Amino acid sequence: MYELVVEAEFSAAHRLREYRGACEKLHGHNYRVELVVASGKLDSLGMVADFRELKRLVQGAAERYDHGYLNDLAEFRKQNPTAENVARVLFEECSRRMPRGVRAQSVTVWESPRCGARYSAPAKESSSPRRTRRA
Repeated sequence: MYELVVEAEFSAAHRLREYRGACEKLHGHNYRVELVVASGKLDSLGMVADFRELKRLVQGAAERYDHGYLNDLAEFRKQNPTAENVARVLFEECSRRMPRGVRAQSVTVWESPRCGARYSAPAKESSSPRRTRRA
């Protein structure tokens, strides 16, 4: 399996409803978004996908958040715009835009250089039932 990694950035404000602490107040972050894509095959040029195309894809998904108030967006009116939820929403958006033969593996949203949340592709369910042993 081959994996490619591309990044984008955006700045946005948000507040966490019903949170007790500083994050309940309006504040902002300079977010960094990391998209990981995967494919088991290379094209005739020996590439999974063109990095330029993937960078445009992730930047296009993130640009609607740039210099905005995340709580005002439809996807965050009922759920908090946490890093976890932003990562999932961006993952879903990027997944819809993937080039043929390439799948989104994960999206990580960094709120700061040391704090981020990753959303990964859900594991495919096995068609055969799992057997478990009890101890």
